[in-house]
Amino acid sequence: MSKDKAHISLVVIGHADAGKSTATGHLIYKCGGVDQKTIDKYEREATEIGKASYKYAWVLDNLKAERERGITIDITLWKFSSPKYDFTVIDAPGHRDFIKNMITGTSQADVAMMVVDASQGGFEAGISREGQTREHALLAFTLGVKQMVVAVNKMDNVNYSEKRYEDIKSETSTYLKKVGYKVGAKVTFVPISGWEGDNITEKSASTSWYSGPTLLEALDGVTPPKRPADKSLRIPIQDVYRIGGIGTVPVGRVETGTIKPGMTVQFAPSGIRAEVKSCEVHHESLLEVGPGTNVGFNVKNVAVKDIRRGDVASNADDNPATAVSSFEAQVVVMNHPGKITKGYCPVIDCHTAHVACTFTEIKEKLDRRTGKVVEKNPDFLENGDAAIVTMVPTKPLCVESFAEYPPLGRFAIRDMRQTVAVGIIKSVVKEEVAETKNDAES
Repeated sequence: MSKDKAHISLVVIGHADAGKSTATGHLIYKCGGVDQKTIDKYEREATEIGKASYKYAWVLDNLKAERERGITIDITLWKFSSPKYDFTVIDAPGHRDFIKNMITGTSQADVAMMVVDASQGGFEAGISREGQTREHALLAFTLGVKQMVVAVNKMDNVNYSEKRYEDIKSETSTYLKKVGYKVGAKVTFVPISGWEGDNITEKSASTSWYSGPTLLEALDGVTPPKRPADKSLRIPIQDVYRIGGIGTVPVGRVETGTIKPGMTVQFAPSGIRAEVKSCEVHHESLLEVGPGTNVGFNVKNVAVKDIRRGDVASNADDNPATAVSSFEAQVVVMNHPGKITKGYCPVIDCHTAHVACTFTEIKEKLDRRTGKVVEKNPDFLENGDAAIVTMVPTKPLCVESFAEYPPLGRFAIRDMRQTVAVGIIKSVVKEEVAETKNDAES
C-alpha cells in the first residue's frame, strides 16, 4: 500500500446471497490483493465440495467453518488499490443474525458498496420488508456512511437486460432517497457480474447500453472523508491480544486525534491508565498514528483482562474519555413491533460497545423531516417516530456526543435479534473518575 494515496474503508453490504463476497473477491483479485495461483487453489477446493461458483468468494471466506457453510461470518479485512485510493474492504455479513457485526463494521467505514441481486426473485427478496437491503442501507446512513456505490450484481442471470437494471435502479433509488441518501450526487449505480467479471474493472460488451463507470471507477470517484486529527484522541477497542515477548496489545481504529509511543492513555469506562510502548500498523512500527487507521498499541503493566472490546482509549492528558452515567439521544424507531415506553431496556451498539441501556425519559416526539417538536413527554413511541430520549446504561459505558465525536455518538438499538431503532447522541453526563485504578477490576 503506498504512502501517498488517501486511505478509504469500504463496507460491503446487501442481502444474503446477493453475491457480495464473490463481487468483492473478484475486485480484490483484479486489483492486486490475491494472485491467480490462490484463485486456482480455491477453485479446486470449492469444486471438491461442490461449490465451484464460490471461488472468488473464497478469497474472503477463508475461514474453514465459513467455507463449509458458504456464509461470511466475521468481518474480514482485505486491501486493494484504485488509481487514486488505497481501500480496506470490510466485508460485512449479510445473514440476519450478523447485523450486530455489520453495525460495528459500518462504524469503521467511509463508503458503502451495496450489492443487489438482479436475478428474478433475488432483488425482490432483498428489498422486501424482511429483506436486509433496506435495513443495511438505513443502518449505513444513520451510522454516518453517506457515500454509496450500488452494484447491481448477477446481471448474467437476467441476460444483461437493460430494462431489469433500470427497474432495479429506480426502485432502489426511491428507497435510498427515503432513507436520506442524495441519489445522483453521492450514490452511483453500476450493473455487474461478480462471477463473470463484467464492469468490475473493465467495461463489458454484454452491457453495451450502459455508459457509466466500471465498479472500480465508481469507487475511485468517491470523496475521501476529512479526518479530525486535531481533536482529542479516541480509539474504540475492537480486540485485545496478549503477544508473547511484547505483552498486552489493544487493537482499534483511531477515530480522532493521534497516538504516539510514550503517551499515557486512559481507558474508559474503567479509568485505567497506561503508557504506550509502541504502535503498529500492518506489522510496521510507527512513531505516530492518525485518524482512519487500524492500530495495535502495546501498553505497559496492564493485564489483557483489564481491557475489553467496547472500551475507548484516549490521551490521559488531553480531554480523556470517561464513563457516562446517562446520555440524551435523538432516536428514530424503524422496526419495533409494539410500543416503546419508559423503562424499555434494549441493547445498544455504539462504536465497538454492546451494552443494555434503559429509556428513563421520553422527552419529546419530533417531526422526522423538520426536527420540530410535535409532542412533549409522549407516553410511547412506535414505528416511524423520532424522539429525544434520556438513556441510562446498565453497566459502565463510554460514549460521546455526535457533534464532538461522530463515530462514538451514533448507535443502533437492538432487540429480538433485529435493529429496532437508530440514534445519535446529543449530550452526555460524564461520571466523575477517581484517579488511577491500574489494579482495577475489569
